[in-house]
This record gives sequence, structure tokens and C-alpha cells, in this order.
Amino acid sequence: MVDDEASANPAVMEEAAKGRPPIGTEYFVERGGRPLLIKKQVVLTGDRLTDAQPGFDGQTQEPAVHLTLDSAGARIFKEVSRDSIGKRMAILLIEKGKGEVVTAPVIRSEIGGGRVQISGRMSTNEANDVALLLRAGSLAAPMDIIEERTIGPSLGADNIAKGFNSTQWGFVAIATFMMLYYLLFGLVSVLALSANLLFLVALLSLLQATLTLPGIAAIALTLGMAIDSNVLINERVREELRGGSTPQAAITAGYERAWATIVDSNVTTLIVGLMLLIFGSGAVRGFAVVHCLGITTSIFSSVVLSRALINVIYGRRKKLAALSIGQVWKPGIAMK
Repeated sequence: MVDDEASANPAVMEEAAKGRPPIGTEYFVERGGRPLLIKKQVVLTGDRLTDAQPGFDGQTQEPAVHLTLDSAGARIFKEVSRDSIGKRMAILLIEKGKGEVVTAPVIRSEIGGGRVQISGRMSTNEANDVALLLRAGSLAAPMDIIEERTIGPSLGADNIAKGFNSTQWGFVAIATFMMLYYLLFGLVSVLALSANLLFLVALLSLLQATLTLPGIAAIALTLGMAIDSNVLINERVREELRGGSTPQAAITAGYERAWATIVDSNVTTLIVGLMLLIFGSGAVRGFAVVHCLGITTSIFSSVVLSRALINVIYGRRKKLAALSIGQVWKPGIAMK
């Protein structure tokens, strides 16, 4: 309880500030800077507090803090509040022998049931702070800070930059190989791969997902898996050309016959990604989310989008002499 009579006496407070408080009291300063004399007899301790949450006064709609006491604390507080209406009760946070007055509200009426409300002249942020301090003060175990360090963001930024650079150079290497080896069909594969990255980033943005290092690694893996589907399609088209099919028939058969293989390989990988998502945690789940999204976008871009681009290029030409898909070996023709 607050010794209001002594706290209102300037001479007594001046002596208390010098370390000579009245007998049975202690000198404290509120969080706002106002000095108080608090009686040494403790009414309740933090182990009687079960919860403290910020909220609002049901009548005035002012910010408030709602406390919940256990059964023993509720009984004690009911008796004290009945005998102390109009007086102030201070709530102290004591850590390593040093005390601080969190708040010192006036008891307005008898309070029973173990539910206490602290309100009046506080903002929403102050109510949140008081509730947080009260919950921290109710912990039974003390906290000793053994070591404290401040870690800057430069290390994480450097790692993320390296992850982006590796993904970028990986994309450049894949694009170069595909265009040199498959010519026009390789260029179409690179365009489909670029669209796959755009789709993946768009989905992550739509889900408001944070891109971390495991997510960047999953994007790099998605690049390899997405271009693998285009390699299957291009090689299937080459096989049809080697078998004597016309260019238009080779395109149609290549996409249709590669579809089953692409679905099988991606579905099995998707199953593993879902298992990581379900049973994993932390960075593993972040990797699994990007990995699963990348598989779905890669199937669409490598099959649907690349087929659409090929149809735009070759669809209107009924009589095709050849396809720009690189070297095609045919039976009876020696390779040089």
C-alpha cells in the first residue's frame, strides 16, 4: 500500500530521497518520475498473479489492464480492497534487489472474484507495457543475463546476396546451355523458365511469405527441376524426328509423350516436399513451401507455356522442312 499521507509531505519526501524514509516505508519512484513512499508490508506477490492482459474499461472505454488472481490471491485482495477504498496500492517490479513502481492505482471499491482492473490516465501503449511487465514479474524463476551481444544485419545481408548471386548465375548458365544445345527450342525453354520464376515470386508475394536462405535454395532447385521438364520435351521431339515423323507431328507427339514422365517425376518430388512441410519445422518448412510452389509453377510453365510459345512460332506453318532444335541424329547418318 502507498503511504499517501507521508507522500504528500514535501519535507518527509525530501528526507526520504536522501535515504531516510519514515519507519516501515520505502522510497520509490513511479515510471512517470513521481516519488512515492510505499509501506514495506507486502499484500500480494507475483506468484498469485495468473494472467495480465491489456484491454479497455467497460464503462469509459479507456485503456485498462485486466489482472487475474488465483483463489488465495482473490481472497486476500478482496479483504484488502474492502478495507482500503480510496487508497492507493502500488504494483512493484523487483529485479535483483532493485524495485520499480509499475503503477499505483486507487482502489475504488471492494474487488472480489480474482479479476482486477487497472485503469485511468493511461494510453494503449502504456496498458500493453504494464500488462507485459506484470506477466514478466509473475515468473517464479529469476533471470540472470550472463552475456549480451548485438549482432548487426551485415552477415545476414551478405549471405542473402550470395544466395541471389548463385541463383542468378545458375540461371545464366542454364540459359546459355539450353540456347546453344537446343537453339530456338532452347530459347523457348528459357522464356518458360523466366515465367516460372515470375509465377513463383508472385505466389510468394501473394502469400506474404518471407524469402530466407532456405527459400533461395529452393528457388535454385526449382530452376533445375523446371528446365529438366523442358529437356525431356525437347529430347522427345528429337526422338520423333529421328523416327521419321514430320516436324508438326514430332512437336505434338513430343509434348504428349513427355507429359506422363514430367508428371510422374514432379509428383514424386512434390510428395517429399509435402512431407517436409508437414513434419519439418523452421528453415526446413520454409524450404518446403517454396519447393512445393516451385513444382506446381514449373509444371505449368514447362508444358503449357512452352507449348503455347511453340504454337505461336510454328503453329501457322503447315509445311515445315525442319525444326530449330539442334543436332538431330538419324539412322544411317554418321555423326561428326
